Amino acid sequence: MMTEKKGFAPWLYFPSLRNPLVAGLIAFGTFLFEHTKNMENEAIVFGYLMAILLGGYIWAIEGIKKVLFEREIGIPILMMGATAGALYLQMYDEAAALVVLFGIAEGIEEYTYDKTRNAIKSLLDLAPKKARVIRHNKEQIILATELKKGDIFIVLPGEAVPTDGVILEGETTIDESLVTGESIPVDKKTGDRVFPATINGQGTITVKAISTFENNTLSRIIDLVQNAQEQKGRAQAWIERFGRIYSPAVLSIGGIMISLPFFIDANTTYWIEKAVILLVTAAPCALVISLPITMASGISGAARRGILIKGGAHLEHLGTVKMIAFDKTGTLTYGKPNVTDTVALIGSKKEMIAYAAALERYSSHPLAKAILEYAKAENIDIPVANDTKAIFGSGVKGIIDNDLWYLGSPEYFQSSGYDLSSCDMTIKKLRLEGKTVVLIANSVNIAGIIGIQDSVRENAAMVIKRLNEMGIRTIMLTGDNLQTALRIARQIGIDDVRAELKPEEKVAAVLDLMKEGPTLMVGDGVNDAPALATATCGIAMGAAGSDAAIEAADIALMADDLYKIVEAVEIGRKALQVSKQNILFSIIVLTVLIPAGVGGYINIAIAVLAHEASELLAVANGLRARNHT
Repeated sequence: MMTEKKGFAPWLYFPSLRNPLVAGLIAFGTFLFEHTKNMENEAIVFGYLMAILLGGYIWAIEGIKKVLFEREIGIPILMMGATAGALYLQMYDEAAALVVLFGIAEGIEEYTYDKTRNAIKSLLDLAPKKARVIRHNKEQIILATELKKGDIFIVLPGEAVPTDGVILEGETTIDESLVTGESIPVDKKTGDRVFPATINGQGTITVKAISTFENNTLSRIIDLVQNAQEQKGRAQAWIERFGRIYSPAVLSIGGIMISLPFFIDANTTYWIEKAVILLVTAAPCALVISLPITMASGISGAARRGILIKGGAHLEHLGTVKMIAFDKTGTLTYGKPNVTDTVALIGSKKEMIAYAAALERYSSHPLAKAILEYAKAENIDIPVANDTKAIFGSGVKGIIDNDLWYLGSPEYFQSSGYDLSSCDMTIKKLRLEGKTVVLIANSVNIAGIIGIQDSVRENAAMVIKRLNEMGIRTIMLTGDNLQTALRIARQIGIDDVRAELKPEEKVAAVLDLMKEGPTLMVGDGVNDAPALATATCGIAMGAAGSDAAIEAADIALMADDLYKIVEAVEIGRKALQVSKQNILFSIIVLTVLIPAGVGGYINIAIAVLAHEASELLAVANGLRARNHT
């Protein structure tokens, strides 16, 4: 693990980079003394050997361990063979140059990779080290790591929130950009959730901790991103498999070239030199490192924008997506519908809402919340409903006052044999207005009609337009009725609508779309879990603080911002583009360097310089994946 100290160059504490740099100074000094005749020959050889040992022992040991424990011949073994050949030929300066340049390139690569992989971890440093806690009715300053669930702490204006919590007192605005990627401060009031490392605005707030410092949202994000970088995409996995075959093959050919003088009348020095050049020029360094750097860079860059990508494969998929299927409620709309119409067919409206709220009391569905909030706003007493059970994809049922009551869609009641003639016109009218219709009934008759309407996200139309401009086809998949779905689709520019779908029908729709090409599914991460899991790639919206949402999808957007989908696709496309560039570049380098080296057009020093330069260029290009534009 890389350790950085303030006031010093961080690479000084990274041996893989520091050692070859120091070895390079020793080798350069020896070279100068050699060419100014200020050192004896033995001292010159000693200087070069010191540089070789210091600059090469770390990567040489890693190569040997890989052979012993993983039974794999990697690039370090090729370089060890080349170094041994150069030393045999008494080309001490070339051997030192090979070891030092390869060591520096490997060190820069490892330093960059380590820094890229751990870039997101630096966010944890932005969380406050201390917390202002209330204990025994007194305010105390304690270490943030000592916070426990249930602790009450105070956050003053301008301070950072130490851990996850719920506001007990106060109103403020909070900058959540570090966690959600949302640049605009969010208004917060009593009962709202706050996240660690977010910055409090103008108001003092009293908060109840709902997680420890070690297990808060920010820590979970860091763990997820670091684990994601270990997950390999298809291209990266293929290149690693290729390397496991290619490197031993190159080593074998080099061995054959060295052995030739023992079987035919040939110049031993000539063939050993050719073998050394082959081992250097044919080593696939740029090819092997280019994709890990690109994937790690893309995943870290996305995380800083509030987009959590759970592996290199999913980053690859984002770059290939041809279609995006959107859930409606909570995705294209805010998922916070309001009751707009109430029509009682049996009894009073007040009684109808009371029974509907009783059935939905423990539901987390947005429509249920709308009914409960309406009942609360109207000061309606809610009776107790016993044995409530969800009707999968259709509604809920329960016993109230010793009678069985149902709440669900008109289609459910129609399929159950209820007579809807008395409410058919009202249902059609409400649906033409773009409202979702819910019916409540006892075991015999329909008792009432409730009209509920959700509002479309302000940037939905702009996002759909942008995706279409990118050549991506957009589809709406919803369990809501067709009229409501069509109204919203027309409003935001989606022309392919599939409505009144049950969860299993959404899965079938996604499978159907995947026949036409890679398909991305966007949903709330819980209700749409089957469809999210089925799609080529799944995105969960607004996952900040939600374990279920993060677990359900391949990608989690920490903010409820549709435009993050555009950013995610752009990051995927950029990573895919950079990966292709690096692969092509690496192959060109190999096809040029190998014939040039073996054909005698370049010597060992030039071969080493060109080889390591190509590796560093691939690393530098891979880092571009962190930016989506």
